[in-house]
Amino acid sequence: MTRTPGTSLKIARMRLINQHIEGSRFTRPGEVVSWLGAVQAQDYSGAVWSIGLRLPGSTTEGIEKAIADKTLIRTWVMRGTLHIVRAADIRWMLSLISPRIIAGNRRRYQELGLDEETLGRSNRVIAEVLHGGMQLNRTELLAILEKNGIPAFGQRGPYMLQRASLDGLICQGIMHRNNPTFIALDESVPEGRIMGREKALEELAFRYFSSHGPATLQDFAGWSGLTVAEARAGLDAIMSQLTQESVEGRIFWQFPSDLEEEPLSSDVYLLPGFDEYVLGYHDRSDVLDVLKTHNLVLKNGMLTPTIIIGGKVAGIWKRTFWKGTVRITSNLFSPMTAGEHEAYAAAAHRYGKFLRMPIFLQ
Repeated sequence: MTRTPGTSLKIARMRLINQHIEGSRFTRPGEVVSWLGAVQAQDYSGAVWSIGLRLPGSTTEGIEKAIADKTLIRTWVMRGTLHIVRAADIRWMLSLISPRIIAGNRRRYQELGLDEETLGRSNRVIAEVLHGGMQLNRTELLAILEKNGIPAFGQRGPYMLQRASLDGLICQGIMHRNNPTFIALDESVPEGRIMGREKALEELAFRYFSSHGPATLQDFAGWSGLTVAEARAGLDAIMSQLTQESVEGRIFWQFPSDLEEEPLSSDVYLLPGFDEYVLGYHDRSDVLDVLKTHNLVLKNGMLTPTIIIGGKVAGIWKRTFWKGTVRITSNLFSPMTAGEHEAYAAAAHRYGKFLRMPIFLQ
């Protein structure tokens, strides 16, 4: 099949549905995260909204309660970046993914003077201080490492905390004033599923293509951080359950659906900057004009929240807190119609309800 505007709209529509941005029936935060596999979470508040966006009637407090209750945890997993994952899934995901991340970090460890002996010492200090149900924030943990003669300046500290997380010793809980709280994994999170490598590859592929399809093998490899060969093994294990479609040489895979022929809704969605709808794919051209990509990246590497209209990234938005209210400003790539503007206002007020704060559009 040749790429046409209609083809891209079809892909966008199915992704909106499969990601449960459109027509979600989830009732609990853990259902959303389990379905997506993992929710990218460098931006903590953005990740909380990514979950809330897919959970009708939810609030910030409701999502954070699931984190406080340790149903959901935040840790380094896919591609070595921070994600929120379901606690029941963390062990098999780490077993599958962390060895590759650790191997990929070796050169950076060397540059930072973090040999295996030093990393082993930092692991032991962190594990000991968090033993017995202690919860300490990042600042406190780094100070303790320094006190124990392990310099934690610059990027050494984050890499030591990441390594302890990848080794399954710690994870993150609630964020307090932009300072994450760390807890001991084994003491805080009940034993979850354990599975062999082949089964884990199959499970991860199932989660990804269920929630992110239509998607390609390269999309799955890019999202997970697996090699293409590893991603192919996972895809091969579920391929008999999938349908495929070729578009300009790219093969898209998804689970069969009877919703493909329904028209795309006219709803507008306000997505956080790292939402899976945009970041969950190696090739984002079906939902994003590549010429507009520069509008999404800030100088510090953070990604700007996006406005989705008709399944496409139609602009960017930002929030500003002011005297107990949230002011939302937008930068559209092209003017909205009257109907789109009405839907945009509705999406903004939905976000306000999620925050339990009045919204003002600017």
